[in-house]
Amino acid sequence: MKKFIILLVFTQLSFSQNILDLKSRADVIKDLQKDRLDNLLPDLMEETGIDMWVLITREYNEDPIIKTLLPPTWLNARRRTILVFYHNDKGEIEKAAITRYNFGENIPSIWDKDKQPDQLKALYDYIKSKKPNKIGLNFSEHFALVDGISKTDFDLFYNNAPKTIKNKVVSAEELGIRWIETRTQKEKVIYDQLVEITHNIINEAFSTKVITPGVTTTDDVVWWMREKVLSLNLKTWFHPTIDVQRNSQSDLYAFDGKSKFDIIQPGDLVHCDFGINYLTLNTDCQQIAYVLKPNESEAPEYLSNALKEANRLQDIFTDNFGYKKTGNQILKESLEQAKSQGLKPQIYTHPLGTFGHSAGTTLGMWDSQSGVPFKGDFQMNYDTSYAIELNNKTFIKEWNKEVRIMLEEAGIFEEKRFRYVNGRQTEIILIGNNLH
Repeated sequence: MKKFIILLVFTQLSFSQNILDLKSRADVIKDLQKDRLDNLLPDLMEETGIDMWVLITREYNEDPIIKTLLPPTWLNARRRTILVFYHNDKGEIEKAAITRYNFGENIPSIWDKDKQPDQLKALYDYIKSKKPNKIGLNFSEHFALVDGISKTDFDLFYNNAPKTIKNKVVSAEELGIRWIETRTQKEKVIYDQLVEITHNIINEAFSTKVITPGVTTTDDVVWWMREKVLSLNLKTWFHPTIDVQRNSQSDLYAFDGKSKFDIIQPGDLVHCDFGINYLTLNTDCQQIAYVLKPNESEAPEYLSNALKEANRLQDIFTDNFGYKKTGNQILKESLEQAKSQGLKPQIYTHPLGTFGHSAGTTLGMWDSQSGVPFKGDFQMNYDTSYAIELNNKTFIKEWNKEVRIMLEEAGIFEEKRFRYVNGRQTEIILIGNNLH
């Protein structure tokens, strides 16, 4: 615990690009996983009414939830991996691996193959010894991240199980979603650094260090970002996007995939979509920049005002967040309110954290503005993180066209408030000249 705190202090006080080395990361990840198992999982199992959670997976075909538990020195599961979490009468989690190896330092193996050669029977014996009321397995029709048990493994477990066990099997859908979506206090501290790193990379990409107007292409910037992430010994979880909107192309928008202009020019409004993976978490960020023309020292007022309108849409949207409200409910309220104020919004916000497009309630999709069936019906919970992703269209008289201001920032919904992680963009980044 002391080592974890020291590492966190280091990450908070150092410049954001002082990334931890791999060994130090492993120490932090082990502590994060232990903290989640010891302090988060008991509450989640109590809330969802599942007192035994059984995870079955195989090497190279890992259940996504298994991936959140993999020891940092493991890149994959080993052979057939079976993990069992039992919420006992004391409110504690008993952790067991029905495997040939301990599952890292947090989950000990309890299978003695010499005494019971059959791995499945060893699992049944363990279940019988604990006498659970509900046995959760990871199957779900609508949430892919909690549908991790393969048909083969499900059939193997269920078809051979004694009736007394079969009758207790339920979907662990809600438990799995809550496990993935919930951020611990330690993760929240770390998350700020991740987003700071993301913002810093974007700021560097949107500078004359990387962009020479009239020379640099949008694709050049994309690959610079990929190389930058690699040089920091980090990963991207998706290929970045760089696109532009400009006065001379009145029929094209950045959002529709038609605006892959080759060369970035003075007067362009440049947009990026970019995210990284670090210390078990992911970021997802969209920001905008303006390429100054000769003799300009700031972005045109009409573009700055367009950003303010998009910020207003963000405020309307996040002010509607509420505990146990569904994503569809929040989406409907926000769109109606924004339109009543003269905005032209689209909202397509998704859970963010352990995965880029993570588990939890979905608040719109770009092509589903009337709501998202099933995923949008899930309720919002405290300590959950989201990519606040949306856009607002503003008519620019000077360009005789509508411009989309597309924004995306990591945010966390907590009991007392919603907050952006490491802030949000409220001013246009300037890609300068010798005047600025």
